[in-house]
Amino acid sequence: MSRAVAHPLLGKWRIVAADLWDRDYLDLVEPACITFGEGGRGEFAFGAVHGDMELEYAASIIFFTWAGFDEMDDVSGSGSAELDDDGTLEIELSFHLGDDATLKACRS
Repeated sequence: MSRAVAHPLLGKWRIVAADLWDRDYLDLVEPACITFGEGGRGEFAFGAVHGDMELEYAASIIFFTWAGFDEMDDVSGSGSAELDDDGTLEIELSFHLGDDATLKACRS
């Protein structure tokens, strides 16, 4: 895995769509977003879900594990984020022993 310096996915992204949830749910508590930092950490929030991530950087993709909450219940999982040709971010998000979702995001 490469270091995060100058990684193209670093920064904050606005989650704009998901295959399991509609836009009203995504923005239920706050504007849905995901942030990738340089120090191997990140976070995301959408609907009633919030997660803190530990990141691993590859050339054009970021892999992560996460832990957080969904409607006040502890949840965790893993995922990845990759830049599409159109400049949007495709996020694969898995809940441990639960759902798998695909989310789309644009630069904030």
